[in-house]
Amino acid sequence: MQWVPYASWFFGGAFLTNAVPHFVSGVMGRPFQSPFAKPSGQGQSSSTVNALWGCANLAVGYVLLCRVGHFDLQSTDDVIILGLGVVLMSTAMARMFGRFHGGNSPTNPRAIG
Repeated sequence: MQWVPYASWFFGGAFLTNAVPHFVSGVMGRPFQSPFAKPSGQGQSSSTVNALWGCANLAVGYVLLCRVGHFDLQSTDDVIILGLGVVLMSTAMARMFGRFHGGNSPTNPRAIG
């Protein structure tokens, strides 16, 4: 069993997950944190930058998921690896972006964790 396809599908899930907030913010015309802002990951980039960054993440996720190995949606193992990438990236993003949008603020009475 080779590990390269599994690593690729894991990171494909992470890239596809990262594409969502950037792409959605971009097409909604809203600024959002990105690696290109100052300071990186904390400042906000324009909606255009975020739309393009979301598209780039979609493209990388597609390549990692569909062009490396033979990903099979009916294979439980394949889907679990993809799902782990999605869960870990979404949790990390929730904690990181929550600092800026009130999701992890101790002063927010609705915040959990």
